[in-house]
Amino acid sequence: MATLADDVYDRVERMIVTLELEPGAVFSESGLSERIGIGRTPVREALQRLASGRLVTIVPRQGIRVTDIDVLEYLALLETRAALDGVLVMRAARRASPGQRTRLNELAALMQTAATEADVETFMRLDREADAILDECADNPFASEALRPLHAHCRRFWYRYKHAGDLPRSAVLHARLLLAVAQGDDAEAATASDTLIGYLVSFTRAAMGL
Repeated sequence: MATLADDVYDRVERMIVTLELEPGAVFSESGLSERIGIGRTPVREALQRLASGRLVTIVPRQGIRVTDIDVLEYLALLETRAALDGVLVMRAARRASPGQRTRLNELAALMQTAATEADVETFMRLDREADAILDECADNPFASEALRPLHAHCRRFWYRYKHAGDLPRSAVLHARLLLAVAQGDDAEAATASDTLIGYLVSFTRAAMGL
């Protein structure tokens, strides 16, 4: 069951990902509590989780700082995500329920439509939903907990450098993965996951001029 701290985590993570709280921004626990209208105890718990995911840094007696985007660290993150995503999607392909498979098929189509219409907000919302369903299908809390902040970092990078990205291409690669899971093809799901990460690495290098 979701707690108030979970709700705070979701809201602050979204603020960081969408750059409402930009990289390098500094804020206080009390200021954030007032801003979102929730007491300091759940805010403190959420910030500890965000810090463990390297989305924020807590500096004693100074405040909370949103982490910068470091390209070398980000490329290392993608290496880690590649390994964990592969495990999760293969397990999801084997374990998904009929209802989950139906929704994954729907999401594959919806993400491509959003990309065609250049609707980044809808694309990102669908991407979050897809990740949540894959987590449910896989039923591996260790992989899910490790991956959540990595996915958040990836979405933030996209928001920051989306001008250099190819949203339709990204949608095609996401759809390939979701359809493979929906069809129960664990080998194809793993291959599609690797291909998607390969695109993200290429996108990162292009965005940063590497």
